[in-house]
Amino acid sequence: MKKITFSNGVRVLLEPMENVRSVSIGLWFGTGSNDETMENNGVSHFIEHMMFKGTEKRTAKEIAEEFDRIGGQVNAFTSKEYTCYYARVLDQHASYAIEILADMLFHSTYAEEELAKERRVILEEISMYEDTPDELVHDMILTAAYPQHPLGYSILGTEEVLNTFSSQKLHDHVEGYYTPENLVIAIAGHIPADLLSQIEALFGQYQGRRLVEDQEAPTFYSGRIVKKKETEQAHLCLAVPAFIAGDERNFPLLLLNQYLGGSASSLLFQEIREARGLAYSVYSYHTAYQQTGIFTFYAGTAPDQLLEVTKLMLAQAKSLIDTGMTEEQLYWGKENLKGSLMLSLESVNSRMIHLGKNELVLGRHRTLDQIIELIEGVTVDDIKEVATQLFMQPMAAALIGPYDSFPDEIEQVLKNSIPLK
Repeated sequence: MKKITFSNGVRVLLEPMENVRSVSIGLWFGTGSNDETMENNGVSHFIEHMMFKGTEKRTAKEIAEEFDRIGGQVNAFTSKEYTCYYARVLDQHASYAIEILADMLFHSTYAEEELAKERRVILEEISMYEDTPDELVHDMILTAAYPQHPLGYSILGTEEVLNTFSSQKLHDHVEGYYTPENLVIAIAGHIPADLLSQIEALFGQYQGRRLVEDQEAPTFYSGRIVKKKETEQAHLCLAVPAFIAGDERNFPLLLLNQYLGGSASSLLFQEIREARGLAYSVYSYHTAYQQTGIFTFYAGTAPDQLLEVTKLMLAQAKSLIDTGMTEEQLYWGKENLKGSLMLSLESVNSRMIHLGKNELVLGRHRTLDQIIELIEGVTVDDIKEVATQLFMQPMAAALIGPYDSFPDEIEQVLKNSIPLK
């Protein structure tokens, strides 16, 4: 991997993969919904959409057609902490792709008529999300855990706030956050020799200075939030605070999560779905941010089974405090994690994403051998210690189902079970 920093602060990361014929190019900006307020919540995602809606020399249709003609892929996504615009094309079309991405960045018009149409598209996206409770509940758990911080806001925003957006408001936000020192260009694949010089010509001269301060670190609350919805299933998330991105304890936590709820052979899946048939979907996961982290349990089950499922989820977590993992379980967990990591990095898109996220969120890059060494260094005592640190804390909870309020019996279980001792 090679890193170049232009005089204006733009960082370029190059990872050649000589055995492929494609190249993946990502423009990563270190800004997302975490940089928003209640008054402009959703603006980062709205800007992402509007980047595809026309520039001074290309219409929205022409942007799509130009990538279609070369058999390329172009897309974007917005997260809590970053926004990425990316393209994957054959190596011979890399120069063409980077020119279009630059045009979108520097010359998007944010035309009012396009803004009005895209507002309707995003409102449909919000409606679609509201109709998917097994996804919506994961946003709700962040609201329950971080009610006073943008981390608890929806990335999509709300209809009320979206209706306040104007072309000028989008321009102002781009000016404040889409600045050179906030941009990482990550490229992986078969990289043409002259691509770097073209990138420097396109991105090495533009200026801008971020005029806004970063958000304060969020405080975790063991809050409760419920959304009444006449669904066949109740959708429940439980969460505890965990470790920030870059914390070395994330390596034992990765292995803990895999054993607890991150795979088809995990404790949660085997006990709740396979042994008892109480849920179709049940799992756990960890999300690490720059200033905080959160570990989440999820289950979707019939409302009359929710109490039993909640008890079982907590019992499986408690077992990691009481008995931990055996050496054999840890060995196979390491093999699974190493295999998943190595297989994922065979894709040019995955390599590009790996580069961009590591630079923006961690500010450093480990080799695959270094990561494997850290995984191999995890012990059963490390797993037990991390489990104790996590599951001895009060939990936040979010629930979607036919409930007017959070069920007393679930609340009682949480109060009686936490800490899990």
